[in-house]
Amino acid sequence: MSQPKIFPLGDAALVCEAPPPARLDCQRRVWAAAEVARDWPHVLEVVPGMNNLTLVFDPLEADRDALAIRLRETWNAVGEVPGAGREVAIPVQYGGEFGPDLAEVANHTGLSMREVVERHSSGDYVVFFLGFQPGFAYMGGLDEALHTPRRASPRLEVPAGSVGIGGEQTGIYPAASPGGWQLIGRTDLPLFDPARRPPTLLQPGDRVRFTVAGIHA
Repeated sequence: MSQPKIFPLGDAALVCEAPPPARLDCQRRVWAAAEVARDWPHVLEVVPGMNNLTLVFDPLEADRDALAIRLRETWNAVGEVPGAGREVAIPVQYGGEFGPDLAEVANHTGLSMREVVERHSSGDYVVFFLGFQPGFAYMGGLDEALHTPRRASPRLEVPAGSVGIGGEQTGIYPAASPGGWQLIGRTDLPLFDPARRPPTLLQPGDRVRFTVAGIHA
C-alpha cells in the first residue's frame, strides 16, 4: 500500500493525499478514514475528495502535528469500507441537442457515436465523491477507451442534467452552470432537490448505471 502525503492547507486544515491514479480501493479507504475522523475532538469538518481527505480543525485547540500523526495511523489501520451503496439507474438521451459533444468524443476516441453510447451505458460506475456544485457526483469506472480531455473553451452555461466526460471521469451537472466537460447526453432525473432528504440523489459509494432513453444524431 502506497503511503499518502499529509500536508497543511493554511493554518486550520490538513490534507491526506494518496498517489494517483484514482482507484475504488483507495476511495473506500478515504471513506473509512473520514468516518473515523468525524468523531475526533477539535475537528470541525471532514471533506472526502478524489484520492484525498481534508480535515478542518480548530487551530486554537488542536495540535496539528499530533493530528497529522493520528491521521496517518488511521489511514493505515482502517482498511476499506465495503462500499455497498445503492444502485441507481440514470436514463439518458444521448447526442443531438442533449449531447452536443458526442461527435467530438467519437472523433477523439476513434469510435462511432453509437459505440460511444454503448460503451458509456454499459459501464459500472461508483460515486467517489460529491463536489463542484451540490449533487455533482464524480464517478470512477469510465471505460479507458472513452477518456477525452475537457473542452478547450468551457461553455458559459451547461443545462441541468447534462451528462459529460472530463478526462478519466464521467459526471452529471445537477444544475445549470458554466462547465468544460464534453457533453454526450442529458437526463431528466433531478440530481439535487433541497426539499428532499437527503437533497442529493447520489451519495458516495452508490453504483450508477446509465440507461439509453434515446440516441439522436
